[in-house]
Amino acid sequence: MAKILLVDDNPGLLAMQRGFLEHGGHVVTTATNGKEAVEQAQRESFELLITDLVMPEKEGIETIIELHRKFPAMKIIAISGGGRINARDYLDLAEKLGASKTLSKPFSGKDLLAAVSSLTSVQAGGGEPARS
Repeated sequence: MAKILLVDDNPGLLAMQRGFLEHGGHVVTTATNGKEAVEQAQRESFELLITDLVMPEKEGIETIIELHRKFPAMKIIAISGGGRINARDYLDLAEKLGASKTLSKPFSGKDLLAAVSSLTSVQAGGGEPARS
């Protein structure tokens, strides 16, 4: 179980992703943009940030830069369906700026939970946390 900060400006996708994560046993706090996410992260600690990249107020790239600098131990999963440029370009940039994993929209609940598990679970036999 991980304590996750989930950020997406699309209410339907935010609710669906939250449902997948909570069904997987995780504790989820949501935000609808990067500004809200930074405020939440300053109030409480999170093991993992999952953020969309194209959002109003504060984009995901800006959010990743700020939260990675302030909370270097927090793992980050960047998600994107693209925008002015294609999704892969956004996701590649997010990885260069601190994202541990990326997912291109659309993705399944199974894909989301697998990405979360790879960053938060203890690997069988080794006793060490997963690394990307």
